[in-house]
Amino acid sequence: MAAKWYAIQTYAGSERSVKNAIETMAKQLGIEDKIEEIVVPTEDVIEVKNGKKKITERSLYPGYVFAKMDLDTDLWHKIQSLPRVSRFIGESKKPTPLSEKDVKNILDKIQNRAAPKPKISFEPGEMVRIIEGPFANFTGMVEEYDLEHGKLKLNVSIFGRSTPVEILYSQVEKII
Repeated sequence: MAAKWYAIQTYAGSERSVKNAIETMAKQLGIEDKIEEIVVPTEDVIEVKNGKKKITERSLYPGYVFAKMDLDTDLWHKIQSLPRVSRFIGESKKPTPLSEKDVKNILDKIQNRAAPKPKISFEPGEMVRIIEGPFANFTGMVEEYDLEHGKLKLNVSIFGRSTPVEILYSQVEKII
């Protein structure tokens, strides 16, 4: 039987540990030839913590691991019984191979990684509070968000007049 791609649902945040557990199980049982490839698609995101920029990886499909394997009932049950594995995605409680279109879409996202983007996004019209700089504690409405440079154009009310201000996204916080 030819290897096909399957989606395995995991506990959220356990994608990498499930991938490692499947690889370890395959080595211990000597069935590495049945499992061709296991992927956890990720993207890079920019986080700002304590004023420092940091690039971290985030799962593109939280709670899912994708594996190309020659799946039979025995392998299915072995993977299903691993810790932090919820189930295989499929119809009638049986694993269903992913379509070629879905597999191509997932693999394209892995091969053509986008540039790191901020973890937080802003929408025009959204209200934010400025937390640093000369306009600290003022609130403003987002007019534009320059994702590439990480800058926001805000409309800030200063002494009752609407004033345009350009500021780094790391100098504001969202008002919930």
